[in-house]
Amino acid sequence: MEIESSFEDMREGIVLVATVPKNLSHGSGKQNMYPLRKIDFNAKNRAAKIAVLDKEAETMNTLPQTTINPLNTSNTTLDSKVVSFPAPTQNSFICEEDRFRTDFLDPLFPTVTVSYATTKRIFDILASSFILLLASPFMLAAALLVRLTSKGPILFHQVRVGRGGRLFYCLKFRSMFQDAEARKEELMHLNEMNGPVFKIKNDPRITLVGRLLRKLSIDELPQLFNVLKGDMSLVGPRPPLPVEVEQYTPYQRQRLSVLPGITCIWQISGRNNISFERWVELDLVYIETMSLGTDLKILLQTLPAVMRADGAH
Repeated sequence: MEIESSFEDMREGIVLVATVPKNLSHGSGKQNMYPLRKIDFNAKNRAAKIAVLDKEAETMNTLPQTTINPLNTSNTTLDSKVVSFPAPTQNSFICEEDRFRTDFLDPLFPTVTVSYATTKRIFDILASSFILLLASPFMLAAALLVRLTSKGPILFHQVRVGRGGRLFYCLKFRSMFQDAEARKEELMHLNEMNGPVFKIKNDPRITLVGRLLRKLSIDELPQLFNVLKGDMSLVGPRPPLPVEVEQYTPYQRQRLSVLPGITCIWQISGRNNISFERWVELDLVYIETMSLGTDLKILLQTLPAVMRADGAH
């Protein structure tokens, strides 16, 4: 396979390398984006693995008989015909009970088996418990401020999409007014991010206290309970909203192949100051190079990034 170059993260102290086949397109129209695995697309016996869907999936009109998992390689021979992922249907992310099962995997979403999964899980439990102990005074103060300064619950339970298309309730300190979701449509024309993500620097739906919590990322601290529960990891791609995932390309859906996290390369590289396309690239670079050492480096760089409020709004 021809290798064009390697990618080195801009932050000093962490080097994440991903190799790129020349002239490889991932459906977004861009060339030379970062794939998840070193796959020789030219060799007959090194093609992407074809996974045959189970009988239940075969009855669904929205699913193909076969689909490519670009994250694995095998000795399977790929026919010369083009095999592509179908786009999710409009109702594909309705919050059905099955999608909240811990073992749920959507066949439209590729998944990665993490080699150090057990070690990562043990570290997540120990580290998140320790952080919760240290952060408890700040969390108590944040809860009181949210309760006393605006109407509504202290915690905001929002449905997010995790590994393999599974849904879960992501916890945050409420930083917006109660009618925030109802007002979103009228503010869509002010969106400052490209792609399916909605971000506004001076979002009028955010409360005064919420602005402070977001600037210091204190609003994210309740997600440590999501980590303890196993819905998330300390380090991993940020979990998106179902309405955002409905607009994902097959290439972008690869960022949901591992457990989502509280922080990742995106958080220490400018957050909302970078484009969604770049955000996806950084997530896929993390997935390609993830290890316990990489997780530790990202965690150590997260606190300085939070204190600088890089791209936070």
